[in-house]
Amino acid sequence: MASLSQIIFVSIVLLIISTQCEAQLSPAFYDATCPRALKTIRTGIRNAVSRERRMAASLIRLHFHDCFVQGCDASILLDDSSSIDSEKNALPNFKSVRGFEVIDSVKSQLESVCPGVVSCADIVAVAARDASFAVGGPSWAVKLGRRDSTTASRSLAENLPSFTDGLDKLISTFATKGFTARDLVALSGAHTIGQAQCAFFRDRIYSNQSDIDAGFASSRRRQCPASGGDSNLSPLDLVTPDSFDNNYFKNLVQKKGLLASDQVLFSGGSTDSIVDEYSKNRSKFKSDFAAAMIKMADISPLTGTAGQIRRVCNLVN
Repeated sequence: MASLSQIIFVSIVLLIISTQCEAQLSPAFYDATCPRALKTIRTGIRNAVSRERRMAASLIRLHFHDCFVQGCDASILLDDSSSIDSEKNALPNFKSVRGFEVIDSVKSQLESVCPGVVSCADIVAVAARDASFAVGGPSWAVKLGRRDSTTASRSLAENLPSFTDGLDKLISTFATKGFTARDLVALSGAHTIGQAQCAFFRDRIYSNQSDIDAGFASSRRRQCPASGGDSNLSPLDLVTPDSFDNNYFKNLVQKKGLLASDQVLFSGGSTDSIVDEYSKNRSKFKSDFAAAMIKMADISPLTGTAGQIRRVCNLVN
């Protein structure tokens, strides 16, 4: 007969194994509990992107802005409340991050299919993948099983990478999340389907600096006057703004990066060779982008009994 100490030891081992299993994300996480989850998300994202092509870039950016603050826990979706200082109101997000209504719609559909099962954090992660694929970008296996945060951090969101950041700061910021300089460049390539507000690129197109093509700057001034029109939009890639390709990098080589934080990737620094490689090799860019997105989705997820499964994504249950 086993001694009490042996029983306690075995119980501890089993508890550790159970905890490790709970904490492990898996693409098959919902196979038994909500087998229609991925199809439901995919349909919702396809419909949203078909209505507005720009939404693909917005959903990828939403995932990025979520994961860089507290990890991939859907904290960015939470509205202000007595206990929440919403990340939506942080300067990098305010009137800039979009796609909340798309996530809310998908969540509502999932609640009717399998209530209380699929987390908002997982929806955001899968939506970024499906948005990429919907506009000709790569697809990848999304590991699932994240839970939703019950807190948000506006102060941390204020420290998200900025369109004014130099190369060294971008590299160091991404490094704190486990990314290499190559990851940084690959992830920046999502801008090939994005748009920017005039307020974010005005200084660059009126600077008369040597790192911007004069004709490109002149053409962008038509959408962005020297004063006013702050919310006027311009594609980050003028050539194929609706397709996920490598023209973004070709633009950088030609000094046609719209944002200062884009052009610094090809400005005589350590990432020039990566930009040049991607400008010539679309498949390498896409494969590296997919790998970097997988890495992003692994940033500090809540698993097991941590957090909760929110029934409505903008509210703590």
